Parts: sequence; C-alpha cells; structure tokens
Amino acid sequence: MGTVTGSAEKDGSANAIDVRAEGFKLFLVGFLVLFLELACIRWFAAYVIFLQFFTNVVLLASFLGMSCGCMAARRREDWLALFPIIALGTVTAAALMLSIYQHWSGFAVDVGNTSSAQQVFYGTEYRNPDVAKFVVPIEAIAGVFFVLIALMFVGLGQVLGRAFDAYPYRVRGYALNIGGSLAGITLFSLISFFQAPPVVWFLIGCAGVAYLLHQDGKLRPVKLVPLVALVAVVFLLPLLSDARSGSETRWSPYYSVNRDSNNQIAVNTIGHQRMEPFAKSGGQYSLIHLLRQHGGAPPFGDELIIGAGSGNDVDHALHFGVRRVDAVEIDPVILDMGIRHNPDHPYQDPRVVRHLDDGRHYLRVTDRKYDLVVYGLVDSLVLHSGYSDIRLESYLFTQQAFADVKRVLKPGGTFVTYNFFRQGWIVQRVAAMAKQAFGCDPIVLSLPYSKELKSSEPAGFTLIIAGCNPVIRDAFRSHPAFWLNDVPTRNLGVDGFAVDPDKFSPEERPDWHRIGPATLVADQGAPIAATDDWPFPYLHGRLIPDLSIHSVIVLGGLGLLLVYFFLPKGKVEFDSRMFFLGAAFMLLETKAVVQLALLFGSTWLVNSLVFFAVLVFILLANLYVLRSRSTRLVGHYAVLILFLLVAALVPLDVFLGGGLFWRYLAPCTLALGPVFFAGVIFARTFATAADPDQAFGSNIAGAVVGGLAESMSMLLGFRHLLLVAVLFYLLSALLPPLLTRIRAAA
Repeated sequence: MGTVTGSAEKDGSANAIDVRAEGFKLFLVGFLVLFLELACIRWFAAYVIFLQFFTNVVLLASFLGMSCGCMAARRREDWLALFPIIALGTVTAAALMLSIYQHWSGFAVDVGNTSSAQQVFYGTEYRNPDVAKFVVPIEAIAGVFFVLIALMFVGLGQVLGRAFDAYPYRVRGYALNIGGSLAGITLFSLISFFQAPPVVWFLIGCAGVAYLLHQDGKLRPVKLVPLVALVAVVFLLPLLSDARSGSETRWSPYYSVNRDSNNQIAVNTIGHQRMEPFAKSGGQYSLIHLLRQHGGAPPFGDELIIGAGSGNDVDHALHFGVRRVDAVEIDPVILDMGIRHNPDHPYQDPRVVRHLDDGRHYLRVTDRKYDLVVYGLVDSLVLHSGYSDIRLESYLFTQQAFADVKRVLKPGGTFVTYNFFRQGWIVQRVAAMAKQAFGCDPIVLSLPYSKELKSSEPAGFTLIIAGCNPVIRDAFRSHPAFWLNDVPTRNLGVDGFAVDPDKFSPEERPDWHRIGPATLVADQGAPIAATDDWPFPYLHGRLIPDLSIHSVIVLGGLGLLLVYFFLPKGKVEFDSRMFFLGAAFMLLETKAVVQLALLFGSTWLVNSLVFFAVLVFILLANLYVLRSRSTRLVGHYAVLILFLLVAALVPLDVFLGGGLFWRYLAPCTLALGPVFFAGVIFARTFATAADPDQAFGSNIAGAVVGGLAESMSMLLGFRHLLLVAVLFYLLSALLPPLLTRIRAAA
C-alpha cells in the first residue's frame, strides 16, 4: 500500500518556498488556536456572568469553529478577514451584558432552578429569579456566546484547512501544527505564571491574526482598527471598574481577582471572601477554638488550614494560641492579597508556614501530623478545567479525601469544614462521609441555630466537626447551648456555654447567636458519597441534571446548524473514522486531565503540564508514523482498547499509596499511554484521507460530540466514562469498512 504518508510525500515538484511558507502557517495557526482558546476560556468566564461554571462551552465553541473553518477551506469567503469584527463584537457583547447585570437589579440569570437545584453553583442565589423583572436562563446565554466564540475561530480553522490542503507532507504538517500548539500552551503558561493581564493575551493573539492577514495582503485599516479596538476594550474594562470602586483587579492563573476598598474580594465578578479584622467582625472563625477552650481542653497545637485564602482563619488560630499553622492556598493572587492587605497581618507571624498548593495534594504528600485540620470556605467558584464538570475543590470533598484528613490527624485530632453549603443534602453528604471516615457521628452546627436540618431544606452557614474527641460533644451534652458574638474580641474571657441570654440588652441581642447541634433528617433518602471516581459533591445524585441535558440540546442543535451552514457545497466527504476518533480522544483527554489532577494536584501548572504532555505524546506518535512503513491499524487499536479497559476497571484509589512506580508511574502510564496509540491511529488515517481539510474538520466535529458526552461522567463516573470512549473507538474501527461495503452493494 506504500508509505503511510501518501503519494504527496513523494512529490518532489513542490515549490520549496511555498512548502516552507505553508509549514510555518500550520505552526502559527496551531499556536494561535491553542493560545486564543485558553485566553477565551479565562476571559469569557470572568466577564460572562456564571459562564465560569461552564467553561467547556468556550472549549467546545473553539473546536466547533475550527471544524467549520476546515469545512469552509475551499470557499471563496475569507472568514479570517471577519475575525476582527466578530471578536470585537463578542467581547463588547460580554462587557455590555455584565454592565446590565451589575447596574440593573431586576435582571437575573436562572442557573438550573436555584431554589430547588439538582446541582449547586455558589453565588447564583444572590439574585432570586422568582422576583426579578427579567430572567434569562443560563442555557440561552451559553448558547449565544457558544455561537459567537465559534465564529471567532472559523477563520483560523479555514486557514488551517487550506494549509493542510496545500502542504504536500501531511503527517509532517500535522506535526508542525502540534508543535505550534506546544508553543502556544508554553507561552500562555509563562504569562499566567507572571500574572499578565488579558490585554497581553489578546495583544499576542491579535498580532498573530494581523500577521496572517498581512501575509495574504488583506491587512487594511478596516481590519486593523477593530483589532486595535478589541485590545483597547480588553485593556479599559478593568481600569474603568477599578476607578469607579477604588479597587484593584489582578489576574491569577485561575480567574480575575478584585479587591475593593473594604477588603472585599470578588473572583470573576462574584463575591468570594473579605479580610475581617479580629477586633471588628468574623466571630464564626473563632468558633472551633472557643468550643474547645470552654469545653475544658487546651488550645490546639498544630493546625492545618486548607483554603487559607486572605488569612481570616489563620488570624483567629493565632489569637487562640496555636503553636504552628500550615496555611495552604491554591491561588497566588488571593494569598498575596492576604499577605499585603490583611489588616492583622497574620501571614507575617513566624508561627505561620505558607504553602501555595492544591489542598488535596498537600494532604497526600505531607508527613506532618495535626491537632486540627480546617477546610476554610473552600469554594473556588470556577471549574478545574474546560474539559470536565469538576471544580478546583471537588477532590477535597470525596470519601478518599476525608481518609487523607484522618491520616494527617494526631490521635484525638479534630477536622472542621464550614461553608454556606446552600442545600441540606450537601451538608448530609459531607456529614455522612465524615462519619464513615472517622467512625463516629460528626457535630453539625447551623447558623442561625436550627434544631434539625432536612435534606430537602436550604442550608445556611454550617460548621461540621468530625473526629472522635469527646470534648466538644460532652460540653454540648452538659449545656443547652453555646452563645457566640459577631465581634471576636467580645467572645474573649466569656464562657459561651455559661452565657445567660436573658441578660442581653436590646442593643446587644442581635450580635449574639445561639449555637447548638442540629439533627440531620434524611427525608430524601441516604446521601450518596462523593468519591475520587465520582467527585461531584454539589450534584444531588448519580444523574445528568436537567440543566446539563438542556445545554447539550441547545449547544448540540446550534452546533448542527453551524455545521450545516459551513458544509461545502456539492458532495460532502464526511469521514466517519476521523469523527469518532475525535469524539473518543476528547473523553480520553478528559480522563487524563482529571486523573493526573488527583495525583499531582488541581493547580493550573499541573493542568498545563498535562496538556503539554498530551501534545508531546501526539507529536511522538506522528514521528513514529513518519518512520514506520506499516499502515495496519489492528494492533494499535487492540493495545489502545486494552489500555482503556484496564483503566476503566482499576479504581483510582489503588494508586494513592505505595512507592514511586505504583503511586506515579503506573497511573501516568495508564492515563497517557493510550494517547500515543490514539495518535498513531489518527496520524495514519489522516495521512491517507482523500480530503485533509474535510477529514480534519470531521475529527474536530467529533471532539465537540465527545465534549458534550463528557456529561455522562456525572452518571457513570470518570472510570466508566472510558467505556464510552471504547465504544467510540470501536465505531471508528468498524463503521468505515461497513459503510464501504454498503456503498459497494448499492
């Protein structure tokens, strides 16, 4: 059958200058697509209200736009020339919608029926859709920006398709494209490390687009002006906001972080935390220390705080005599704001050791033992990546994570987690997992006080105390209630168990709050534990929520309409093998991202390294294909499917102990090994495709379908999601010859 690179590889008549130019174009487009994709994921998550919980919308939109562009490669219309206008319009639309939301209290966004949610999104309850004058479902907002962002990427996809058509050495061209993607993720990771603002991201992206337009002789003022205006809008937006509120906006590798003059911190426009001086407010941060103190026990000695944030928990621990505090925070900007601006300067205390790390990763690798472990408001308000529906803190609220907490506690140690959990079923899930991990019922304290908390009821600020130390439990058995003041200093020297509420003056009474254990009533059945394979603590059960189903229908329908619009006129060369390879690979990549995040932490750096490693394995697969003369795919399919079946059957927690090989090398091999064999199958199929632009477009369209199928993880878990990938790979292997026989018979 000849070499896998096809007859074009042997064509020596290609003009060397044209080949070099087209090869560079493949590299540059690979760079721009990945760079702009990452920039859009972060920017639109910050400026389109609540889109941060659905950043896969941006990811899938970029894939869809590339696919449509490849399909339109042979059309006369030049979609890259429209990029400046489309991009400027999309960015302006996001800014206008955010401005309307911030200045019109009658405008609300409904995110999956907030009052009776199947899945909880923190921050969405601040504006009640039931009483708003104008309500827009998040599916509609996501759909609009899905189309607009997809159109932004059509031009680059069209350039990519044309370059693949023109470049005579197909596999080598794909390797150049992957090399550009590697350069794109490397540069974006570097500027993320230095916390560069969005104006830098879009300046780089627009410069690349301008270069491509210049090379084609189409960079006229009518195109240059909107490119400059786009960069100007991105530059001016945070400046206008900061000038109006006297605040500062900085960009961490996770999101936009804004601190106002009152030390209130918002991330991606949603209120997140506030630095509260010990002398003025924040009595709830003292509660665990006060309960221990007035229960008759000495102060905690060594404390671990996960989600230390801007320093409130650290501040209160120091006021109650803790000997050492290990403060773990994942976001470098929030940590830096706490160091520089917390009025009590807790991070400067020599007893505090700062750790910039993912909390779960720290729990897994530390050898220290603690008297107290605290989860301090660990609600990230952002997805871990655009590839899955888990959040930065999801791996902290699994059964295996609580076992890790128990491992780092000293005998008789205490674990505390608190938050505005929003729903009673979330509280019950966390409490049930704590009971299973520690072997005794946790103490659940609700503020305001509630005698019982039902699964079906909303939940406010709730503190869950786990561990089998009887000190606090016995104190509550001996006293009817504990009384806590909002102002921390007023609790000092006062035994909250001995306070007589009848002696409060009318002026004092609102500042004192009754604290007492709540009885949990499971009126919706026993809660399902979150696990490392099913890390969805904010999802009511093993189900695909209605919001996700609606989103799949909306995005899938819009995607089909866009594909139909960009389909080439006349005969359509739909490549079924490439389509299902794309769908399967998307799920394969999703599994690799979440599994390696569990091993090495859910930090932005780990995510970048995982994506980099995936691209390297694809590049190695291309180099292998270039040097191999065999075109048989059966063996590679067999090894690939064997890898996936083993990964689907072996539980993730098998690898959470043991030595270097078992703990890191074995799971990395299972996660990344299939990428190589999938890359070989793709490269060999692509090399022999009759129409490379249509084949590549079919592959990316399949990736969009794979991204939509990722929601199956909420039903199946991530291990069994690989079985869906196996199905897609089997379809990619078996369907093309079947279709060929059907056509021949017809």
